[in-house]
Amino acid sequence: MNKYTAQAETVDEAIQKALKELGITKKEASIEIVDQGRKGIFKIGKKDAIVTVTKLAADNNGKSFFKETSTKEETVKPAPDSSKLVKEQTPILTESILSEDEDFSNVADTKRNDEEAVKMVAGYLQEIIQKMGISSTVILEETKNQIVFHVETEKAGLVIGKHGKVINALQSLAQVLLHRHAKTKYTAIVNVGDYRERRENALRELAERTALKVRRTKQPVFLEPMPASERKQIHFYLSKDDAVMTHSEGNEPHRYLVVELK
Repeated sequence: MNKYTAQAETVDEAIQKALKELGITKKEASIEIVDQGRKGIFKIGKKDAIVTVTKLAADNNGKSFFKETSTKEETVKPAPDSSKLVKEQTPILTESILSEDEDFSNVADTKRNDEEAVKMVAGYLQEIIQKMGISSTVILEETKNQIVFHVETEKAGLVIGKHGKVINALQSLAQVLLHRHAKTKYTAIVNVGDYRERRENALRELAERTALKVRRTKQPVFLEPMPASERKQIHFYLSKDDAVMTHSEGNEPHRYLVVELK
């Protein structure tokens, strides 16, 4: 066996594993780093390093034809000026956000300024989407006390998922992480294209149809389970209707709205 591909938590560990398998030293090997690997957040997005080690051929004198194998290190563009991070819609690159040495095991010790927390969440989202095999860019927008994470991708349907299940799951994860690490209690919104705008219109129409049905039948209507943010929207739309009232029942993630006569 003259070639062996190994993977491990770090590049050095993968190299040593391959060298041991081939029974050679570094001087007798040509080493190619296939993937630098990454640590990930909360073990999510973690990726092992991968290397390919090739045993060098020996000449007639028993000496190896040693050749230097150059590995291009990935150049990471510096993060944008933090003062403009949230005020401007800035593309976020995962590599410039995540720190290999960050430890998130103690949440109480990881409170950081808002801009750093938002950057970290954006990187987390992009890394999760990348693990789904989808290329994307996350752009930030601040509106009042909301942080909108705009996901730009050519595979919007996969990021949204059936009935919005994937994008709502990403939003829930972003919300938890943002609450844990940011000092300000922002609301996290994850959007792809105009999905949230279209969904808002659909929820408004659903609220109007449901209120009309309740008034007509004088019977309560039980809506399908939906995320807390969408339930709040329907609560808000119907709060102005003097004929009906709303309340939530059930447990997450199957919590649903009940619309009934006052």
